[in-house]
Amino acid sequence: MQLTQYTDYSLRVLIYLSQKPQGDLATITEISDFYGISRNHLVKVVHNLATSGFINTLRGKYGGMQLARPAAEIGIGEVVRKTEPNMDIAECFNLTNHSCVISNMCFLKKVLDEARTKFLQTLDGYTIADTLVPQNGLAGIINIKLVA
Repeated sequence: MQLTQYTDYSLRVLIYLSQKPQGDLATITEISDFYGISRNHLVKVVHNLATSGFINTLRGKYGGMQLARPAAEIGIGEVVRKTEPNMDIAECFNLTNHSCVISNMCFLKKVLDEARTKFLQTLDGYTIADTLVPQNGLAGIINIKLVA
């Protein structure tokens, strides 16, 4: 299973914001420059993260974004479910558009469904806070890049 780039960027934004001191705002340009990814893609990602309640945004000259709740309260499984367009890991999972002639009698779908469930259960066991490198790891890199 491979997550979309959109989900990857969503997780990266949340990880980045989790390293900012409380009350500090980050901008889309700042995050785009840090990761070396398209600002245009991040605009869409940030909008979705805000409408999903993961981040708060403030418009204007001194605007930016920050986490809407502590990183320890943002589950990775929750983020993946809100950012992935679907979790159809095989054609037969799509109820409206599949052409497999054996899908009604195939056991593979059951196996894949079990794998998908366990995948999401594993993600549900972790939060954004769990992804952080301890002792000045990512926070140190973010601060160095911000100062440089």
